Amino acid sequence: MASIVCMRWAAALLAVVLAALAMPAITASEAPAPEPPAPAATPAPVATPVPMTPFPMVTPPPVATPAPAPAARLLPGGVKVGIGDQKLDMYSDPRFAALGIKHARLAIGWDAMRSDWQVEQLDAWLAGAKALGVEPLISLGHSRTKRRSVPTVDRMRSEFRSIRRRYPWVKTFATWNEANHCGEPVCHRVKLVAAYYRVLRKACPSCTIVAPEILDMPNAVSWVREFRRHLGYTPKIWGVHNYLEANRFKMMRLRQLLRALPGANVWLTETGGLVRRDNGSTTEIPEGVRHAGEVTRYLFDRVLPLNPRIKAVYLYHWNAGPTDVSWDSGLITPNGRERVSLSVLRRVVQSGLRPGGSFRSPVRR
Repeated sequence: MASIVCMRWAAALLAVVLAALAMPAITASEAPAPEPPAPAATPAPVATPVPMTPFPMVTPPPVATPAPAPAARLLPGGVKVGIGDQKLDMYSDPRFAALGIKHARLAIGWDAMRSDWQVEQLDAWLAGAKALGVEPLISLGHSRTKRRSVPTVDRMRSEFRSIRRRYPWVKTFATWNEANHCGEPVCHRVKLVAAYYRVLRKACPSCTIVAPEILDMPNAVSWVREFRRHLGYTPKIWGVHNYLEANRFKMMRLRQLLRALPGANVWLTETGGLVRRDNGSTTEIPEGVRHAGEVTRYLFDRVLPLNPRIKAVYLYHWNAGPTDVSWDSGLITPNGRERVSLSVLRRVVQSGLRPGGSFRSPVRR
């Protein structure tokens, strides 16, 4: 689920700007915007965000940076609201600036600094964040060039120091993206991931280092318990991706994780309502545009009020990519039209939570 969508940022950036300029005025209601007509042909099966691949480096056309809105206030309990997206599009979209959101997440390969095309992408993404006063969370994960490669502890220290030298203003990092997912090369190397966490903290004592981000799959609780045993203590901040349960309007495993992490806070560093997934997975998850809107309400109006140790929510992602990518949980359609999920988010940052609401997916399950 957190594998990364190929950014194609140069073309996407220009397309979003043109779409935003042509868009009608938005409202603050939660009524879903009309969806664009369905494509003439069903798109080929695709999946959760896929690994980025190299592409020719292109200088993006100059665009006007939207004026940032005042920072959205924190939600009750000091909860931060952010967006996770591998693309640059949100930074040139006036609707993002208008929300006043000051947190965003990007997942990168642990060896990203060894690749010119990855450095260029990272430069551009972080420049967009800095221009709008957005605090980035950088999540380390599998290599984009040698997916199954695993760094030694010394190599991880060296690569992290390279990132810090180039971007000294970035101070928030996650140790490994979905470390318990066995599509990741560290799934069965819990002790090694604990060592990564140790060296990241030592290499930057002034940074916020989030413990490994955990996907809410059956091995989640046993994985974090083993991690704590190898580390010898419980980190104070953990990342959790609760796609499976959130899209089923459940929080059982989330609460099990909270019990397994005494004294720690949790950041939902990837979450959101699923619109479309075509990755060949046999795990059934409800999906659809209206369903995604209900999930967004559920996350803010039910999950947060009932779990005060959740201190951050990063919705993935801002806008949907083209139909040949495998995952769509975007707040905006591929052609730039708003979905109900964005209306819910706008209401949350402007007016706050509505605890105790009822939620039901309109999708037959």
